[in-house]
Amino acid sequence: MGNFSIEHTYINDLIIIKPKVFGDDRGFFMEVYNKESFEELGLTMEFVQDNHSKSKKGVLRGIHFQTKYPQGKLVRVIKGRVYDVAVDLRKDSNTFGKWFGIELSEENKTMLYIPEGFGHAFLTLEDGTEFLYKTTNVYHPEYDAGIIFDDEDIAIEWPDIGCEFILSEKDKKLPRLKDAVLF
Repeated sequence: MGNFSIEHTYINDLIIIKPKVFGDDRGFFMEVYNKESFEELGLTMEFVQDNHSKSKKGVLRGIHFQTKYPQGKLVRVIKGRVYDVAVDLRKDSNTFGKWFGIELSEENKTMLYIPEGFGHAFLTLEDGTEFLYKTTNVYHPEYDAGIIFDDEDIAIEWPDIGCEFILSEKDKKLPRLKDAVLF
């Protein structure tokens, strides 16, 4: 198979996935998911839902997770750019409360696998950015939870994008990590 390569991050189980892109003067082709290829790389998750969002520059979504029925996510950008962040919320992890950030774009075609037990957020860096993600569990609104994006204990270094961040009313009211109900 060999159409994917992976890079491990400093947070266990959080994995950067780079698809092999076949391009010519007509455009390009790439696989974004292949169960057998993923299993060969040790990625045995099963996806049950696909989501697609479109946002203008400055929209910050997250830090989101579900307290029950946690979701693993395979995330990527098909148009524009985002700064994507995963926060380890696994209480027994030696990297609990640590974050990892990466730019995902239509140009670099990089994907990030965020396992269950993580919070997830992204900041759009361009107007019209389209973000896709597969999840390992369906969305359960009654277990939807989150942490405020600027929590001092997590201390995410968001990029300076030259404008104020745009948050939903829900995201503006999220608790700090120390006050959040986790898994």
